[in-house]
Amino acid sequence: MEILDYAFMQRALLAAVLVGITAPAVGIYLVQRRQALMGDGIGHVAMTGVGLGFLLSWSPVWMAALVSVLGAVLMELVRWHAKARGDIALAMLFYGGMAGGVMLINLAPGGSTGNLSSFLFGSLSTVSESDVTAICVLAAFVVLVTVGLRKQLFAVSQDEEFARVTGLPVRFLNLLTAVTAAVTVSVAMRVVGLLLVSALMVVPVAAAQQLSRSFAATFAIAVAIGVSVAIGGTVTSYYQDVPPGATIVLLTIAAFIALTALATPLTRRRARALAAAQPGDDPTECVIPAGRTAGDGVGA
Repeated sequence: MEILDYAFMQRALLAAVLVGITAPAVGIYLVQRRQALMGDGIGHVAMTGVGLGFLLSWSPVWMAALVSVLGAVLMELVRWHAKARGDIALAMLFYGGMAGGVMLINLAPGGSTGNLSSFLFGSLSTVSESDVTAICVLAAFVVLVTVGLRKQLFAVSQDEEFARVTGLPVRFLNLLTAVTAAVTVSVAMRVVGLLLVSALMVVPVAAAQQLSRSFAATFAIAVAIGVSVAIGGTVTSYYQDVPPGATIVLLTIAAFIALTALATPLTRRRARALAAAQPGDDPTECVIPAGRTAGDGVGA
């Protein structure tokens, strides 16, 4: 294939595959915790890390990872201790992170807001060998956490109180989830962009939920969708000269719409069949509502 003749496209495709795996792998826990927009907030904070990277002449990916992790820890501390006015504190953290990134990159030698474009929306040609190394290391951490601790993370995401009663370290696992989401943002920013990475965390999971109620199946389907749209968006970006991040997100939304259209009539047909199979004297509440979709809830 012509596309594989170029070293920068080889790096971009490898990064796209890793992003397609890690983003939904973390996103499934964020969706369960009803924190779907956490990735978007961390992306704002990561901009300060990118700006610091330019200012200190260090790797923007590693600096973004460091600052994102610190931001994620602050977010969890706010969630634990500032419940009454936590939304205001989080808003200041998010917008302060964005403003800090713009300010720092303009203070860097030869820096300007134009340098932020590839980090905000993704860019194929800017994925360097050092970026690939950083992305591989960070992606390995994300996969290790999301797969190795899937039972514990799922339990905490479903019901914190029950998880606490069973003896799980709930606060540590919540913090680990936030840190893993922060690392994922750093992994994805070169391909999808900081402003669009949250979509790749959430939408593949929502699409997978249209087909399965099982957590394991939803996890696998979401990752498959993530990898498919990441590769498809990267290849389309190369041949059509369009932004990779926007292309990947639009393909993800298209996949969600297609799977929803496919799953809805099948689910209604199944619900009518189950309702018809109920004995005539069963109480009404025993009948499964016909409007319920396959994505309503993800079972363990």
